[in-house]
Amino acid sequence: MDINSTQEKMDVTLDHFQGELKKIRTGRANPQMVEGVMVEVYGQMSPLPHIATINAVDAQMLQITPFDPNNLDAISAAIRNDSSLGLNPADDGKVVRVPIPALTTERREQIVKQVSEKAEEARISLRNTRHDFMDTNKKAEKAGDITKDDLHGAEKSANDLIDQYQTKIDELSKAKEAELMQV
Repeated sequence: MDINSTQEKMDVTLDHFQGELKKIRTGRANPQMVEGVMVEVYGQMSPLPHIATINAVDAQMLQITPFDPNNLDAISAAIRNDSSLGLNPADDGKVVRVPIPALTTERREQIVKQVSEKAEEARISLRNTRHDFMDTNKKAEKAGDITKDDLHGAEKSANDLIDQYQTKIDELSKAKEAELMQV
């Protein structure tokens, strides 16, 4: 395993973390908040974006327009039953409207904890990637494919890389926390 493939894996981890942050509620309507909701339609579970269009009508309202109006009740139920969202949708027979209530201080603090958990998951993934890289290089050194100096150089490269990515994760999570705590 070379350092480039390790960096690619760390890029994937960072991209995933950024995607997770986008899903976290900040008090403003954002279609990505409900994109992860799974809805039971036609006897199987489907992600909400596969069965409807999601639009932010304004800062406090999402509008979900199903491709098949028969799925209105299933969409409303799926959003209502997702306790991590804490949303209460209403439908008018054509579209589902999801009002986004203002966040309380207590709810903001809970969401900040979620951000911290997601950041820690990303850090663990980065450490696992570094560990895999180092294991591969240690095996190569034992097999005589690389020298001890090469092994130390690889270890330094991996540590430098993980430091860069952890700094990016810290910056992203602090920015999200600041956004959440803004009233």
